[in-house]
Amino acid sequence: MTASDSSNFCPSVRFFLILLLLAFHWELRAELIPENLMGDWSLELESGEPAWMSFFEEDGEGKVRMRVYVGPEGPYRIDSVKDGRVSFTLKPKRKEKGSKEMIEQLVEVGIRDGRLDGTLRRSPRDGGAEEIIPFTGKSIPPMPTSPPDLSKVRFGHPVSLFNGKDLTGWRPYETDKINGWKVKDGLLVNETPKTDFSATGDHANLRTEAEFEDFWLHIEFLIEADRNSGVYLRGMYEAQVVDRDSRMQGLQGVGAIFSRIAPSENAGRPPGEWQTYDLTLVDRHVTVVLNGVKVIDNQPVTGPTGGAIHTDPMAPGPIYLQGDHTAVKYRDIYLAPVVKE
Repeated sequence: MTASDSSNFCPSVRFFLILLLLAFHWELRAELIPENLMGDWSLELESGEPAWMSFFEEDGEGKVRMRVYVGPEGPYRIDSVKDGRVSFTLKPKRKEKGSKEMIEQLVEVGIRDGRLDGTLRRSPRDGGAEEIIPFTGKSIPPMPTSPPDLSKVRFGHPVSLFNGKDLTGWRPYETDKINGWKVKDGLLVNETPKTDFSATGDHANLRTEAEFEDFWLHIEFLIEADRNSGVYLRGMYEAQVVDRDSRMQGLQGVGAIFSRIAPSENAGRPPGEWQTYDLTLVDRHVTVVLNGVKVIDNQPVTGPTGGAIHTDPMAPGPIYLQGDHTAVKYRDIYLAPVVKE
């Protein structure tokens, strides 16, 4: 039937056909994302890699974001839906740093017996053995509709997280990497030969033994030119550590919650000078004061930033410092926890 043929239908028939098309559209739209998958999920992969996933709709199309540790998060289109289980393809990853060999990544996920479960299949393009990684997930509640009233938040007495003598209270996150962290002249120092800005390296990151809920954190850092590090709040949200003249600016610059919230201005200092962060995390909202200037004011942060080791915002997490990037120095690390009523 041609378009001209359809114009011969009486108005009531045309109206009925339109209703059928709309019904088909909404049925397909609903099928793309089963209702019980909508929203954000903290994932637990059998491989131990930190991961996070979010199902949402955009312009009437079902999409998903998913990040596995330092990988990209998308968004990705849904490939197929069958019996309430969704399949989609992540961006291919390199077999190893510098390698030209790529690994395809296919995700299949759904709700089974009231619980989210899925698999991440990694298939080398060169025909090597396929790796199948099962995972489960915990639903993350929606972001609060309004920011917390910080004037009513009570903070406890600040406690020192670094004693200036040794690494008591801290440990490397990766046990299979080089530990470049040491205490030198009362400073927490990371020494590594790495100079590029690639996502990972052969040196270890550092985390606190203790884990925290909401808090205010004071930390000072010294970073040289063309170098970078990061301070992760609860192991989830990275406050970027670079100098004011770094090629990384805006969402990736000093004062930013990396890739999530840009600072209102560049309040950084030149390379080689000490800088101060005062970071407040309350109810998934972040306030950043850089060198005495408030550059992020009680803004919501959705989803962990790249490189996060903790993906559940409803559970305590560590303070986490990037050491697999470049050399950096830290000092005067204090934390005041929020006091619950």
